[in-house]
Amino acid sequence: MAITNVSVVSVPVSDPERAKQFYVKQLGFEVKREDKSIPGLHWVQVAPKGSETSLTLVTWFESMPPGSLQGLVFASDDIQSDYEALNAVGVEFQSPPKKQPWGTEAVFRDPDGNRFVLQKT
Repeated sequence: MAITNVSVVSVPVSDPERAKQFYVKQLGFEVKREDKSIPGLHWVQVAPKGSETSLTLVTWFESMPPGSLQGLVFASDDIQSDYEALNAVGVEFQSPPKKQPWGTEAVFRDPDGNRFVLQKT
């Protein structure tokens, strides 16, 4: 098969600059690309350091309103430490990490309400 990996996932946001601040300042992601060369389009692409997959913070898909992304999973080697560190910088979790049959996870939302899962398997 020719497909080798997932390159980019679009995350619908209402304000790319506010979203960028959350992903960079609170989650610790790095900006991979930022471009405002097309009028009305602010392209912001962020990713965890060293990740092959990045997130593009999008405003231009009518079928993807801000906050509509649910269940994207971020892997963690130490979920308790990551939960505590993220909680300390204002990331709001639905609850502390919980053991599930498939691993331990904690769910949080970005400022637009997109829901993510932090998971240790």
